[in-house]
Amino acid sequence: MAISIVTVRLWLFAVALTYVIVLYSNLGKADEVPQGYDPAQIVAKALLCFNDKYVYSSCEESQRLSESGKLNVPPQNTDEYCNGPCLTETNLVLYCIENILANFEFYNKATIQDVRDTIEAACSNGPERGNFDVAKHIKAETSNAHKAVNQILYGLGLMIVGHGLIYCLKMCTII
Repeated sequence: MAISIVTVRLWLFAVALTYVIVLYSNLGKADEVPQGYDPAQIVAKALLCFNDKYVYSSCEESQRLSESGKLNVPPQNTDEYCNGPCLTETNLVLYCIENILANFEFYNKATIQDVRDTIEAACSNGPERGNFDVAKHIKAETSNAHKAVNQILYGLGLMIVGHGLIYCLKMCTII
């Protein structure tokens, strides 16, 4: 019977170890930045996309996407924006930012995808046409902190249950 207890212990250890490796392998990792790069420099480089004279050359400055994540396009200028150089240049700015820092977050907490969704809705023929309010398109992003806490609690629970199971097996074999 001792062999089965060792087997059960090894099995439980393997399950617990696999659980920890799989669930915790990505915890604490931000955007993977190559060694030697300063995060502040990367953000500064992404912010340069807004001031690149080759990217923004034809769009009126008042209608350009800003670092704050706002698009100040009046509804009466929707056709001009959506069919003119502003749409193209704004998309170039978004691609520029995304190529430098994929998880870029504007000052208003909008993501690159939130801005793209806003532009798509504002330039569509649907009910949101002409509404360039990015704040209304910000998706509720939840923090990963609660996920980490849940994973830790699940891991602790698994260890407690495993320990209880081993204890029970020991007691059952003695009786």
